[in-house]
Amino acid sequence: MGPVGPQIVCRVPTRCNFGSLGEAPEFQGGVLDALRQPLEEGEVRISRSEGTASFRARFTLVLAANPCPCAAAKQINCSCAPNVRRRYLSRISGPLLDRIDLKLELTPASRAELRYDLEFAEASQIVAERVQTARDRTLKRLADTPWRCNSEIPGPELRRRFAPPAEAMPAADEALQNGSLSARGLDRILRVAWTIADLAGHDRPGEDDIGGALALWTGRRS
Repeated sequence: MGPVGPQIVCRVPTRCNFGSLGEAPEFQGGVLDALRQPLEEGEVRISRSEGTASFRARFTLVLAANPCPCAAAKQINCSCAPNVRRRYLSRISGPLLDRIDLKLELTPASRAELRYDLEFAEASQIVAERVQTARDRTLKRLADTPWRCNSEIPGPELRRRFAPPAEAMPAADEALQNGSLSARGLDRILRVAWTIADLAGHDRPGEDDIGGALALWTGRRS
């Protein structure tokens, strides 16, 4: 192996890009796990004998998966054995899932829901105004810091400067104790809890905000 050259840093404008992977379990495990480092550090590093190139890579990743290989329209029509379903979903590794902030299990939409969804759905403008209000709260709170949004706050600073009150943490403490929540997962639910609090107009995350963030991280329905 030749000598390692200097690090090459590629700077690009800071903005949030979106990427989506449908049928995620169909990708090779190595391809999916290659996303772990960019999700964690916000950059892609390519190392060769001549040097290392670093590329800014802050993005929102959306993974979608059917519960089984047959992708039946309804669960009652599924022909897959339980062990086949478990093996299929396990293709998305635990370390990658540990870095996914929100996990949702969607139920099939009924014909009535598909037909009348637009009648009851909120207008995009209303949602955008609510999001902007939450972002303004975040910016005000972080005005004297190098960060602009909750996702940018490093874990140690989250736990030190932006720690929720102790009375809000029982659910997270219990999950840490029984091993269902990792240290990395704790940082992620704290960021989500702050976002939930900002959307709700709370000064600090409360017990419901922490519980909601934990439910979203684990993927369990509350």
